Amino acid sequence: MTTPDETGVSGQVAAPPGGPLLAVAKRAAEHVLWARVAVQRRAESKRGYAANRPVPRSVPPTAVLGSEADWQRAVDEAKHLRLPLHRDLPKNWDALGAVAAVLNLADDGSRTARVMDAGSARYSPVLPWLRLYGFGEARDALLGINLEFGDEVHRDGVSFRHGDVTATGLPDGSLDAITCMSVIEHGVPLEPFLRESARILRPGGILAVSTDYDQDPPDTTGRTAYGSEVRIFGPADISELVQTAQAAGFELVGDLSTSDSLAHAERPVHWDRVGLDYTFILLTFRRS
Repeated sequence: MTTPDETGVSGQVAAPPGGPLLAVAKRAAEHVLWARVAVQRRAESKRGYAANRPVPRSVPPTAVLGSEADWQRAVDEAKHLRLPLHRDLPKNWDALGAVAAVLNLADDGSRTARVMDAGSARYSPVLPWLRLYGFGEARDALLGINLEFGDEVHRDGVSFRHGDVTATGLPDGSLDAITCMSVIEHGVPLEPFLRESARILRPGGILAVSTDYDQDPPDTTGRTAYGSEVRIFGPADISELVQTAQAAGFELVGDLSTSDSLAHAERPVHWDRVGLDYTFILLTFRRS
């Protein structure tokens, strides 16, 4: 079952989505994940593997998830790279593309890039994977924010704190990259989010965003989840998003100018809770 990660918009601590039992399960998954990352990172450091781990290649910085074979290819590559998988397997596709974008476009090879995961979950793969690539040696170099978070928590060099993706409070130009995985479809006001992202990114920094997508979106009338109406972006929505990003000072890394670039052969993502089939899109922007 594919379920969205939590979001981070507004000014108060959000209730854990899915209820207390699901929150307990997520907390258990979080502790298992970060225990593995800490042990694996130390072992790989002794062998020098982190510095030589290959950069992911199976997911471009801007792309549509076209088929089950595409996300399976990403899963296979993540396994080969010794990266702990997200339990919801299609989510490894956009996470792998986002991590590749950080490695290829935002870091100079020193693994000192400062990265924020907007609307983060502590069990999501992006920040653990970046940690295994050697990022996060400096305090707050890897940061996750979410309205669900209360007191600041640290997991193997990664900081997680309460935060609003439209008003982070971070200094101008203080980040090299922002990732935002399966968040914006849950009621995030896009223009404030994009303008805030542009403000806190340095010139040349990148923003990697994924969201639910379909070339012919299904009717979601009356379907709600996590406090907002279910939204699946269509081609017109993506075109508007790109234009809004450009107005905020971003340029798209990649090309979505043809109808084929927004097409997909299958709907390889299924969300049991609302009974919908669709896919994902990953968009990477560079701050001008």
